Amino acid sequence: MTASIVGWAHTPFGKFDAETVESLVVKVATDALADAGITAEDVDEIVLGHFNAGFSPQDFTASLVLQADPKLRFKPATRVENACATGSAAVHQGIRAIASGAARTVLVVGVEQMTRTPSAEIGRNLLKASYLPEDGETVGGFAGVFGKIAQSYFQKYGDQSDALAMIAAKNHKNGVANPYAQMRKDFGYEFCRAESEKNPFVAGPLKRTDCSLVSDGAAALVLMDSESAKTMGKAVNFRATAHAQDFLPMSKRDILQFEGCTVAWQRALAQAGVQLSDLSFVETHDCFTVAELIEYEAMGLTPRGQGARAIKEGWTQKDGKLPVNPSGGLKAKGHPIGATGVSMHVMSAMQLVGQAPEGMQLKNAKLGGIFNMGGAAVANYVSVLEPVK
Repeated sequence: MTASIVGWAHTPFGKFDAETVESLVVKVATDALADAGITAEDVDEIVLGHFNAGFSPQDFTASLVLQADPKLRFKPATRVENACATGSAAVHQGIRAIASGAARTVLVVGVEQMTRTPSAEIGRNLLKASYLPEDGETVGGFAGVFGKIAQSYFQKYGDQSDALAMIAAKNHKNGVANPYAQMRKDFGYEFCRAESEKNPFVAGPLKRTDCSLVSDGAAALVLMDSESAKTMGKAVNFRATAHAQDFLPMSKRDILQFEGCTVAWQRALAQAGVQLSDLSFVETHDCFTVAELIEYEAMGLTPRGQGARAIKEGWTQKDGKLPVNPSGGLKAKGHPIGATGVSMHVMSAMQLVGQAPEGMQLKNAKLGGIFNMGGAAVANYVSVLEPVK
């Protein structure tokens, strides 16, 4: 590949009444440039990932990045959106700019502020990432969509409540060591498994602990052409990237297959010349625990219908054969939509250069995989990262 990550920044994810989309963008843009050891003058292009969909009254946000430094004025700046994969769409756009020769250094920022929006509107906003003629009246918003997916999976493969609770417990336990995570609490399997006043059913078989959080936050990366990156203080190469877009209506595909996820993984692994078993870890899109379960199968970790094996046999724990979401994932870290894909890349880059927070850092992490998904397996992005030797 032609691009490398040479710097990054990440706000904590959570509920921040004193912040705005602008303040979050300015903070991570400023910090990422400082982390890379470059100035605003060195940036050739800016890409902002911001879903919005009604969460922020301020639209047309690409130029907000320029607020970080007057020297960013007149740089090309573009906002991209691809539902919950918006952050990875921004990263991949930056890589293309470098690959085309149009830019040597690209500043990529992802942001969302969701918590100022009333609960009923949050559901409506998120549902815009589904096919409204079919799903527009779904009770529970996007949780309702994935509740239906979980129900269909249970009907076909049996009750998976134990596996979903194990996934939730794993990710919450991992999130304790992540200072950027919105929820740093180890709830344990029993709490995640049992219905209770604090953990009620939300949609279908999904309980509150099966659902990712409503979040504010931002993350940023500095991308540079790989040759120039060799001179930098740190660099993480893109060994491969892949993007597979599927039909928006779920009626046009087998929603239990996550076929776009499978295609993206197959393309990326083939491009990287590696197998899934060569990866040291994966950060995957656990917007709901059932999504992580199906993604185990879609990435090829288990056969179809057997995703529960991966969690029940400990494969995806931090000490397992393929740690999944050592950051805590969207489940514990939070899911500010436009920032999520950028955050995944930051967390993975940290792991690969040995700069992940204590307790989150894996031993000898050499190759990282990222899967970021928009909608119900509609926009599917995979990156494979490795540190510069």
